[in-house]
Amino acid sequence: MLAQILNDYPEDVRIVYRHFPLISIHDKAMLAAQAANAAGEQGKFWEMHDLLFARQAEWSNLTVEGFQTWLEEVANELDLDSDQFMTDLVAAENAQQVQASYDQNSQIGLPGTPFLLFNKLPIQVTLSYDSIASVVEAFLLEKRQYQACPPMVIDPEKQYTATIQTEKGDIEVELFADQAPLAVNSFAFLAQEGWFDGVTFHRVLPGFVAQAGDPSGSGMGGPGYEFDNEVSPDLKFEAAGLLAMANSGANTNGSQFFITFGPTPDLDGNYTIFGRVTSGMEVAESLTARNPAQGGNLPAGDKILGITIEER
Repeated sequence: MLAQILNDYPEDVRIVYRHFPLISIHDKAMLAAQAANAAGEQGKFWEMHDLLFARQAEWSNLTVEGFQTWLEEVANELDLDSDQFMTDLVAAENAQQVQASYDQNSQIGLPGTPFLLFNKLPIQVTLSYDSIASVVEAFLLEKRQYQACPPMVIDPEKQYTATIQTEKGDIEVELFADQAPLAVNSFAFLAQEGWFDGVTFHRVLPGFVAQAGDPSGSGMGGPGYEFDNEVSPDLKFEAAGLLAMANSGANTNGSQFFITFGPTPDLDGNYTIFGRVTSGMEVAESLTARNPAQGGNLPAGDKILGITIEER
């Protein structure tokens, strides 16, 4: 899985391994980490690392002394210089390095292994290719983000429509520029910038909503700026086909939006409604269902080919 990530992001990803020997659970965890390091001195860190995991049943119940004897035997199997390996195994510098790694990870508060940190940040995700790739894409998104909200590119006194072109067909939307000028302006600006091109509907929950607008596909990405909610008492989540801004709390709107599949009154007052579907609701309802909260390998989301804005 990680090898595939490296292959797919050769210029963007570097994987750094750190030991986290669970010494409170495994009495030989520290020594096992030192064994991988000792083998690494002869260029075979991963060979020893993988062997220790694959054959844990052989050594987990051994005494510490018995484990050391076993390690000498497998060092020979790996064609290591066993004398040098045994010297490096118990070297003070090796033990100190493993202890320092354990101390650092304990201070960070890692709950166990395996655990991934992204740019030194502990982000808990499902250990699947799709989940890890989404987080990588979210970090890479920083290169495309904006420093501030966009200038006004619309006239709130005029009427606007949007055509969301998807792999499944087109969705025509009437935009409410007069009632939600900030949302419509941001949506129009990003559409003109090509922000939505190739972006997937990453969250599609039949009977509830279809959500898109995050180029990383992780649900964590945005344009780099945020703007306030625009809640109109005249607009309620009382029907299918309403276009609204997704957010992570009041006044945190960015680029993510959703289309409702039915009445969702629980959303009233918390999300900006800035349009409604006038044609192509059957396209929206045909979007591939996927729930990122379930984790695992999800089906690919349907792509937005582009969004065009028309002023009337």
